[in-house]
Amino acid sequence: MRDPMKMNTGVLAYLGDAVYELYIRKYVVDTGQIHADRLHTAAVGFVKAEAQATACRGIAESLPEEERALVRRARNRRGGSASKNADPMDYKWATAFEALIGYYYLSDKTEEMEEVILRAINLIESK
Repeated sequence: MRDPMKMNTGVLAYLGDAVYELYIRKYVVDTGQIHADRLHTAAVGFVKAEAQATACRGIAESLPEEERALVRRARNRRGGSASKNADPMDYKWATAFEALIGYYYLSDKTEEMEEVILRAINLIESK
């Protein structure tokens, strides 16, 4: 397998988006809610670009330098798609957050990934 740190950040974000969504879906299911529409509404609050941007901004400075560099690279990447429903800077930060999650996933850094996701949940809930 290729070194995840050297992979295209768009690919990392693509995978990270799916991984993060799964963790969030489990988190909202664990609240005990049983109605799918309410589960979806709760999950959206965590996965929308604005929420992910808040999380990424809140954790970026505490990351090791190599991971901060990945976040910067993903945030500053050119090209890719643009969101119709999000502020462009929030979208860039959200993409960086997803790339970080994708990096952790592909690097088998489950403990670090789960710690970052938990911190993200706490930051988003406190906002």
